[in-house]
Amino acid sequence: MNVSQALKIYFVMGSVNCFTFDPEKTLSEAIKGGITMFQYREKGKGALAGEEQVYLGKKLKMLCERNRIPFIVNDDIDLALELNADGIHIGQDDSDPFYTRKRVGATKWIGISTHSIQEAKKAVADGADYIGVGPMFSTKTKQDAHDVVGPSLITQIREAGFIHLPIVGIGGITLENASDVYQSGANGVAIISAISQAKSPKDATQAFCSIQ
Repeated sequence: MNVSQALKIYFVMGSVNCFTFDPEKTLSEAIKGGITMFQYREKGKGALAGEEQVYLGKKLKMLCERNRIPFIVNDDIDLALELNADGIHIGQDDSDPFYTRKRVGATKWIGISTHSIQEAKKAVADGADYIGVGPMFSTKTKQDAHDVVGPSLITQIREAGFIHLPIVGIGGITLENASDVYQSGANGVAIISAISQAKSPKDATQAFCSIQ
């Protein structure tokens, strides 16, 4: 599976995002539903730290390995290396991309969050394997979320013509608005609460899989 294929249904989750089931069960159900990539994002009030964070990460990584789902770690280089993640996702205020690449090596995927055409262009120069663009819509999941940019930014990035990397839209994506993100030129959608807090993560994921 290449990066653009993996981004189709990109599930992002940590323990604080799970309401219906525990994280392991939530991820297992989402995998049954058809997610194509998973990001371990253990952040926010009440998030696990230290050995507990690593322990949960190992269990989630094992689930992904069994099902051949790429496993990405959010922001934390040391954790990504300890879990032997398939890649790492960093934001504009996180680790320097060149330092990150030096630490994780050439074979790991690096995703970079962007919020403008300028940041997207810089992410390409910084060696990203894919870029996240957002927030697409308003979201309560990230307390430090940037201003909403909307799917139109993805269209602008594509029309600019100098960015050919895979793009995933992130932020406030639901079953009702996901098609707008795909139609704007995104390769996939990154989803947190619409799957993790669904009554049935499996059913929610399957519903996302039917959207183009």
